[in-house]
Amino acid sequence: MMRTLIFKLLRLSRLPFIFRELLQRNKVSILLFHDLDKEKAEEIFRYLSGKYNLIHLNDFIQACQNKDLSGIPKKALIITFDDGHIGNYEMLPVIREFNIPVTIFLCASIIDTNRHFWFNFKQSSFSSLELKHQSNKERLEALSTVGFEQDKEFDNPEAMTREQILEMKEMVNMQAHTLFHPCLPRCNEEEAREEILGSKEKLENEYALTINTIAYPNGDYSDRDIRLSREAGYTHGVTVDAGFNTIHTDPFKLKRLSMNDSCTMDELIVKASGVWAFFAPDRRKKNNFGWTNNVEQ
Repeated sequence: MMRTLIFKLLRLSRLPFIFRELLQRNKVSILLFHDLDKEKAEEIFRYLSGKYNLIHLNDFIQACQNKDLSGIPKKALIITFDDGHIGNYEMLPVIREFNIPVTIFLCASIIDTNRHFWFNFKQSSFSSLELKHQSNKERLEALSTVGFEQDKEFDNPEAMTREQILEMKEMVNMQAHTLFHPCLPRCNEEEAREEILGSKEKLENEYALTINTIAYPNGDYSDRDIRLSREAGYTHGVTVDAGFNTIHTDPFKLKRLSMNDSCTMDELIVKASGVWAFFAPDRRKKNNFGWTNNVEQ
């Protein structure tokens, strides 16, 4: 209840209006969601459409490549979703209704299967945060002791099917989120290359998608992972580092504002404006995510 009250007070303070009209006016904001239900998506899209100019991620990429934001409207905002959850498909009627550009970053080896996201696997032996600090090999070995294998087919899918993706791709920009959603800096070079390159190739070859952007899983990335992304043919990468973007933002370190899929309107307004990221404690330091120069060899 304290958190709810804080968002209410921040909204009433008019700070979101000030941030939106001043700080966001000449910048490009990118929001990160994961798995909105249809009703919440309708509520959120209606608000964002009324307060911001929603643009396609590729329009911003083109502007960055041309070093010219003149074609980008004021208070530009991009909506993104990570993972490719099966619930994303339920948003399609809402996306069509509002006719807004949305980008979904897909885990290429989890979509169209009954494989599950490792971070959703319910067990009590260790937390997701603990696993994120282990090497990729150690994480997979630990999960195997409690019955999870990343290739295991469960009884139900957690990610979208091929048919759903092909239906959505006419309205939705699909991009890459690796194969299995590892913490890239915890992968060795060979593992990281396979996750980064393999996801791009799989999505392009099997789904006829044009892949130019990678979203780093968990918000974890390193200079090595950026190098591998460049070598794989990506032109941009998105992080969960909070902030706004300009044509001068590092193309492989595009900033996003992380949103809560079950947020109240107060929370949505405060977070979408960047007010929460400005005043909240440094989440990167607390949760140990973001850029790192410590990678597995």
